[in-house]
Amino acid sequence: MFFGKKDRKKDRAQSPAGSYDPASQEAVLRCSICNGEQVAGFRDKKTGAFTEVMFIRSSADLQEFRSQYGISGEIKKIY
Repeated sequence: MFFGKKDRKKDRAQSPAGSYDPASQEAVLRCSICNGEQVAGFRDKKTGAFTEVMFIRSSADLQEFRSQYGISGEIKKIY
């Protein structure tokens, strides 16, 4: 047993998927110009604060994000 170390898989499995409030948040993809990485998450409409939800590696990951939160239509990309 090591002090200070967490089992991240265990934490991820127990934590809820999170909540999405369309009235105060918008679904966005944060994209890197340099290497093309994409992270799906939600941006607060008032403050602009971004909350990461999942790393997007393929179109299947993006589809999973959409179905998990009930998102339809175009997802805005921010750089």
